[in-house]
Amino acid sequence: MEVSLGARRGLRDNRVAVPLPKEYPSPAPPPSPVVIHHLAGWRRRVLRPPALLVRAWTSTLRFELSPAARHDLNCCTVPTVFVLWHNRLVVAAELFRRFRRTREVHALVSASRDGAWSEAFLQLAGLHAVRGSSSRGGREAARALVAVLQSGQDVGLTPDGPRGPAYGFKEGALIVARRAHAPMLLVGAAFDSACRLPSWDGLYLPQPFSRIRLECKLVPAAEVAERTAGELEQMLRTLSPDIPDPTPAI
Repeated sequence: MEVSLGARRGLRDNRVAVPLPKEYPSPAPPPSPVVIHHLAGWRRRVLRPPALLVRAWTSTLRFELSPAARHDLNCCTVPTVFVLWHNRLVVAAELFRRFRRTREVHALVSASRDGAWSEAFLQLAGLHAVRGSSSRGGREAARALVAVLQSGQDVGLTPDGPRGPAYGFKEGALIVARRAHAPMLLVGAAFDSACRLPSWDGLYLPQPFSRIRLECKLVPAAEVAERTAGELEQMLRTLSPDIPDPTPAI
């Protein structure tokens, strides 16, 4: 079928002009790599005296635990995610030293300069560090923790760290345990005599030779997938009662 010249001209006149964008938006810049800081030289050497002092101080503590809790700490031979509140961290190294002596325990430490001091202190206390954070580098840190568990070692995490809110169970520990198909051991500590620092978590400093009651709850790997962070938070809160009238730290 032929189209006349006038019809062709009419078709051209009726076309709608679509404006082109002046410029295409520039692609988002790639995220900057996470810089992991380490401590060396005199800075590391200056930590040795306080680390030895803390180790001597915590060695005087008296742990009380039920036969079931002792069994969970001593006899859980599979790679396990240990979970305790951030304000119980002072006793963590001594707890692992006494009850998990034959296994390495790795803790998540920030990649920042402050984290470098924490890493050196943990190593002097006998623990190992995995560097990363729950924000930047969080995926890399989670993958590193899963790799630690898959290699046959244990992981220790504080679900409310590093900045709170206190007694808030974040998803990180649950995600790591699920990806590694590892059980979780919730560890609670109740102090008979302790001071508390005016920090965001109210860090406990137990008195030398004081008594600490430990309570544990083992969450098998098959059950970890079914638990929510809210349920685990309630369980860990129950295992870790605060002392009624804490003595303020001087």
